[in-house]
Amino acid sequence: MSPVSTTATQAPPILHLSQVVGSPLRDSDGERLGKVQDVIVRLGGTGYPPITGFLVNVAGRTAFVGVDRVSDVGPDGVVLRKAQLDLRHFERRAEEVLLRRDLLDRQLINVEGARLVRANEIELALVGGSWRVVGVDTGARGGLRRLLPKPLGERIGTGEFLDWACVEPFVGHVPTVRLRVPHPKLAKLHPAQIADLVEAASRREGEEIIQAVGDDDRELEADVFEELDDQHQREFLEDRPDAQVAEILARMAPDDAADIIGELDEDRRETLLTLLPASHRVKVRVLLGYDPAEAGGLMSPDFLLLSGSTTVGDALDAVRRSSIEPELLSTVFVSSRQGSPQGNVPVTSLVRAEPGQHLDSLLKHEIPSLSPDTSFEEVARLMADYNLTAIPVVDEHERMVGVVTVDDVLEAMLPRGWRRRFGLLGED
Repeated sequence: MSPVSTTATQAPPILHLSQVVGSPLRDSDGERLGKVQDVIVRLGGTGYPPITGFLVNVAGRTAFVGVDRVSDVGPDGVVLRKAQLDLRHFERRAEEVLLRRDLLDRQLINVEGARLVRANEIELALVGGSWRVVGVDTGARGGLRRLLPKPLGERIGTGEFLDWACVEPFVGHVPTVRLRVPHPKLAKLHPAQIADLVEAASRREGEEIIQAVGDDDRELEADVFEELDDQHQREFLEDRPDAQVAEILARMAPDDAADIIGELDEDRRETLLTLLPASHRVKVRVLLGYDPAEAGGLMSPDFLLLSGSTTVGDALDAVRRSSIEPELLSTVFVSSRQGSPQGNVPVTSLVRAEPGQHLDSLLKHEIPSLSPDTSFEEVARLMADYNLTAIPVVDEHERMVGVVTVDDVLEAMLPRGWRRRFGLLGED
């Protein structure tokens, strides 16, 4: 293709996919040879995806024309460099997609907005002498432009344009391409945002997101599963081998793993429990014995309980060495001489205190404890009355067995599907 020079202030030439698809295929003298059916681009590299060729129809036969054989692309058609036409059969190469067949009118992930959008039009630009995909039109204007006759459609301006750098297409239906988890895009979203995308997508698209996340980061995959609603958790686990499910559950917090296992039939439940690491299995089994609507079913068995005589320096060392998830380690519980929890100290208070101070000197007041059969309503009331972000759960001997955190209470209070935002679904 002949390069087109542009100044720093001049925008590169822009074409809409609808202008190219259906346009004439012409020889070097301008004679019409056939019609352009589709535009082929290569994904997987850096920057904007380049056009690698065109799918054309000549005398009723479909063929491939490589971009190296093309001298010009425009609203009036695709022009060949030479008069002679080599009707090669099209064979999809690695990372190649057909814009009209594979991407147009399909949902894509708007990574910047953490939502699904529909590609109503695809925009192409001449960048550095080669035509590339630079963005998608997700608004109604893009679809309207394609429906109208070309002279009228071209009068409609660009709608909700999204830079291609902000989107990630679903390509599970293309054998040679897979959804990537590019950094710092999709993989940098919060697990709850990725879960929102999965829930808003179709079953196939959701599977594609989960697969892409799992291929890139197993810990993130487990975090996403924790954030999915019950229905989607069951859907995405039911067809997976037991060993793969157990691997995911082993990376999840014990209380979240117990919630999922508790939804499965008894035979599979036992199989999965035997596949979990021993320490994880013991915690999950204990949690499965409690009522999900009571403190025992809400609690996590992971907490840090230290004696009141522990110094601040030693407590901070214990925090550093602990493998407990950060959100569960925002506070350190302090035990009495008898071993029962008598209060807690926020980690921020530990950081501000002198290293030689003892934990019991930092306690402002005692906090209540819960029994495993405390009702959810009582849990919520006590946490609100005492302004707590975490509250201990003790057994009949006043030994601490778990902790209920404020996010556990919020999740139980909010209705099912509360995270589904109206803006997530792509436009029809």
